[in-house]
Amino acid sequence: MARKKEIPVYLFTGFLDSGKTTFIQKTLEDSRFNAGESTLLVLCEEGDVEYDPASFAADNVALQVVEAPTELTEENFKTWLKVSKAERVMIEYNGMWLLDGLYSALPEDWIVAQEITFADAASYASYNANMRNLVYDKLKSCEVVLFNRLDGDTDTMALHRIVRQSNRRCNIAYEYKDGHSEADTIEDPLPFDIDAPVVKIADKDYALFYSDLMDDMEKYDGKTVEFLSLCARDTSLPGGTFVGGRHMMNCCAADIQFAGLLCYWPGAGAFGKGSWMRLTGKLVLEENKIYAGRGPVVRVTSAVPTEEPADPVATFY
Repeated sequence: MARKKEIPVYLFTGFLDSGKTTFIQKTLEDSRFNAGESTLLVLCEEGDVEYDPASFAADNVALQVVEAPTELTEENFKTWLKVSKAERVMIEYNGMWLLDGLYSALPEDWIVAQEITFADAASYASYNANMRNLVYDKLKSCEVVLFNRLDGDTDTMALHRIVRQSNRRCNIAYEYKDGHSEADTIEDPLPFDIDAPVVKIADKDYALFYSDLMDDMEKYDGKTVEFLSLCARDTSLPGGTFVGGRHMMNCCAADIQFAGLLCYWPGAGAFGKGSWMRLTGKLVLEENKIYAGRGPVVRVTSAVPTEEPADPVATFY
């Protein structure tokens, strides 16, 4: 059976009036991008700026307006693609809608080729303070964050930190009111020494450690680590093993999850429920069913009982 042709999806996210429409308009006016491929443009938000199809580089764009997130279904996506006969899809997504709903609705052969988040530099800190869950939602999987409307007094470090609390891999760019643009060049040194004989993770840095570990596990393979841990036992785990880690919050209380690592230690059976320990051990990568594949395992050499910390939930801020 012939494999279905994959449909590339270009996803643009951000809050109202963040510059999404202007960017998409200019992109479709550029003949280097819009060289004749038929395009389905899905509009999930209508701001003050309107599209001008007459200025597009080619007469090949079908617009589909979406009024509510419930309209974003696999069936609708397939219908819109069939009617438009499009070869690719661009989505201007509503900043108030969560991305998980969109990703779960995309047909299997629709592949997100690029995800860009747009942000008004003047209002972004306010959004982060008041709607952190929505800010995190748009940052967690994007490849590029484009801050616009900056002036000479804009604190780029503050914007950089907001992004890096959620995503340490995406690129960041700044577009100033005078028209010039620049890439973010702020370095992100880890707050712990990854090359030390023992990589000591401060209590406040567990979320960053865990996130960085999951992003780049190979970097930690063979390292000896020390961290504060809530130790969880489960009847499904074999003797001498437990899961050590912390509850972690990315954006708000609703998304708190236990971020743990499989640990080997002969004394694991002596742990009481909800025991807090300061663990030291060698972190190695190996196959294990708890990860459904290869994952980080800590071969514990020391487990020292300790009190529950003042802030038992690890955060990025």
